[in-house]
Amino acid sequence: MEMKFALVAVLAAGLLLFGCAGTPDRGTSKIFGPDDAKVSFVIYSDFQCPACGSAEPTVNRLMGDYAGRVRFVFKQFPLRGIHENAQKAAEAAECSLDQGKFWEMHDKMFENQQALFDADLKKYARELKMDGKTFDACLDSGEKYDAVQKDLDDGVAAGVQATPSFFINGQLIEGGVAYSEFQKAIDADLA
Repeated sequence: MEMKFALVAVLAAGLLLFGCAGTPDRGTSKIFGPDDAKVSFVIYSDFQCPACGSAEPTVNRLMGDYAGRVRFVFKQFPLRGIHENAQKAAEAAECSLDQGKFWEMHDKMFENQQALFDADLKKYARELKMDGKTFDACLDSGEKYDAVQKDLDDGVAAGVQATPSFFINGQLIEGGVAYSEFQKAIDADLA
């Protein structure tokens, strides 16, 4: 009986930490984790980039495994020259941030990388229970262009040339990297 209770407690704690979909509850900002964390993990990504989509399971696992110890920061880096919908997808994520749904939209767009046209983005906003009129006005107006451009400019200044790119305490790591490599770098900085 005690073993059964312990198992239920462990499962319940896992659901609280990871949510029903198996990913951490990342709150309502583009940052997940404590501001004073010893390790900062910055992600420069493009919602239409296949390599970025492939890296998402690894990033989600890291966010779960290092919850409370590492500060994860998402930055927009749309590759406009090769991904025609990347800019509007990035703006959609920023519009979602205004309604406290950044990470939900983030996940939805990575799950649907082939469907990132404006009509798709507006449909996702409604599926995620955002105020549709507010979201549409934000997306249509281009008011988030500058926010996306700031992330892009910050990335260029930091040396980002491709997506996905990651910085662990300022050290650049490019491309699809195995979980174990990230783990090694994070653990070294946590020690």
